[in-house]
Amino acid sequence: MQIADSFSAMNLSEAIHAALAQANITTPTPIQAQTILSMIDWYDIIGKAPTGTGKTLAFGIPIMEHLDLSIQAPQALILAPTRELVLQIVEELKKLSAFMPHVRSVAIYGGSSIGQQIEALRQNPQIIVATPGRLIDHLGRRTIHLDKVQTVVLDEADRMLDMGFVRDVRKILDKMPRVGQIAMFSATLSRAVMDISWIYQRDPVEVTVQEDEDNKPPITQYSINLGGHARVETIAHIVKKFQYEKVMVFCNTKGMVQGVAKRLNQAGCKADCIHGDIRQSQREKVLASFRKGHLPVIVCTDVAARGIDIFGVDAVINYDVPLENENYTHRIGRTGRAHHPGVAYTFYAFLDKIRLDEIVRFTKTPLTPFDAERLEPLADAVVDVAEGLAGD
Repeated sequence: MQIADSFSAMNLSEAIHAALAQANITTPTPIQAQTILSMIDWYDIIGKAPTGTGKTLAFGIPIMEHLDLSIQAPQALILAPTRELVLQIVEELKKLSAFMPHVRSVAIYGGSSIGQQIEALRQNPQIIVATPGRLIDHLGRRTIHLDKVQTVVLDEADRMLDMGFVRDVRKILDKMPRVGQIAMFSATLSRAVMDISWIYQRDPVEVTVQEDEDNKPPITQYSINLGGHARVETIAHIVKKFQYEKVMVFCNTKGMVQGVAKRLNQAGCKADCIHGDIRQSQREKVLASFRKGHLPVIVCTDVAARGIDIFGVDAVINYDVPLENENYTHRIGRTGRAHHPGVAYTFYAFLDKIRLDEIVRFTKTPLTPFDAERLEPLADAVVDVAEGLAGD
């Protein structure tokens, strides 16, 4: 494994250095420092790192350095589990290629016009970023050809495989038996991820970035003992008092998402929602408004929020205690990105206390009780299940 603690030590092209400077990116994150040089040297990669650690640049920079602009065909394929993540990756790649005018990336995903995608493919993009299902559709129509692809990246590999895309991913990889490089990036190395690695990768470089104090998201976590509609008023007061500009509110059901968004607007807090029953074009419109700072609050389900990576989220609010421990980690991980501090609030009622205690034991991070009336931490309160942590 080759490690470089600075971008200047990587001998990158002038165009990449200019793009990094324009984005005010000065120092590589651990996943970037451990991955970029090995990928440039064409090693397969299996990378495990917490969310928000800069994985897109870790594979994006080597892809840009590998491109042969004389070849009018896709040379890199990036697979991602959701439409939102596909769009975000393309957005990051466009920033990275800001000083490479002939480099083109295209987003291929379901829920949008396949005709428009076919038209974009006729422009001979060098990089395709796709969800597996829609890519299979294009392959069947012969509107995408993968014979010139040299690098394949599976981003959020664990989620992609857990969402049922194993067969599609294998079908796609089987169409490229002579591909030069396969890189997989994942928050966890599940059995499905390791199976794909064993079948398709060749002596991959293993990169593991542990969540320690240096790269652990700086998220202050609070619990609020409050039930019913009073939670909506409290959310509105929290957003106003702390002048939050981007807040994600999570609910466990689609019906609750709709109701909470409606009541927040009635309380004078501008909000919109995304869930599985909302058409894709509307979801993208809501997310675009949220990214640009025009919409301070979005209310969503766990499924609808998969793959969303929006920089600058001030706070995450769990209107409902998540049903799975992992969902809590994914939810609060939307804030505190790239070492910027974030805040997470979790509402709970009496019957939720057992679930909350399980989450605290799972994350090994206690939650500080928060006074819903004064909107401040309870200074003299005992931190939730701290005694349970002591026995771990």
